[in-house]
Amino acid sequence: MHPDWIVPDWPAPANVRAFMTTRAGGVSATPYDSMNPALHVGDDPDAVAENRRILHRDLPGEPLWLNQVHGNCVVERADGSEPPCADASISREPGQVCTVMTADCLPVLFCDRAGTVVAAAHAGWRGLVGGVLEETVAAMKVPASEILVWLGAAIGPDAFEVGDEVRLAFMDRHPLTAVAFRPSLPGTLDEAPRKWLADLYALARIRLALAGVESVHGGGLCTFSDAQRFFSYRRDVATGRMATLIYLK
Repeated sequence: MHPDWIVPDWPAPANVRAFMTTRAGGVSATPYDSMNPALHVGDDPDAVAENRRILHRDLPGEPLWLNQVHGNCVVERADGSEPPCADASISREPGQVCTVMTADCLPVLFCDRAGTVVAAAHAGWRGLVGGVLEETVAAMKVPASEILVWLGAAIGPDAFEVGDEVRLAFMDRHPLTAVAFRPSLPGTLDEAPRKWLADLYALARIRLALAGVESVHGGGLCTFSDAQRFFSYRRDVATGRMATLIYLK
């Protein structure tokens, strides 16, 4: 494994393996330099194929690549010729690799304390509003109190500016999520702020807590501010993706 890739610091059982790639370790040219495993962003397909081959060295099998649509669909890990349209996958079989790709959205990994099931979810703000984390917890079919979660690198709370409609979308479902927003562009004395800085990590922790998940780890790595290590769509637009992967050994 490349030394710049990120291994979660969480109390996962010994038969669970997980990691998140960074920009390092691949062959793609600028602006996709260098470890870009995404075929849909305009990179040279041959470079992407080589990046995936490099990634495969550290895996027991081919990752389940998803066609991510910012929704809340969760699929059981199953091989197929076409990537399923989903934003999370789960697996109960050793060697089956659950995978999500991100470049500002929040990658979220799950396992249970007994090491019987793992999952990976892609959680942008739309997915968080739509309940992708809760749907993943439900699909694992184990008590929520037995689930461990790790939050990977995402756009941080000092960089993720959103409109008031995003804040209201969260608050309409759970008023408690108001604490994850702070004004960025104030309004006048007679109106609410027009722009807010959103904390994806806090939003994920709140939604997971409401779903009964008590053990949440990670967070705090900002893709937008760390251009050396991470791709960021909001920062660069034309850019690659990081892969975040988990499997049972």
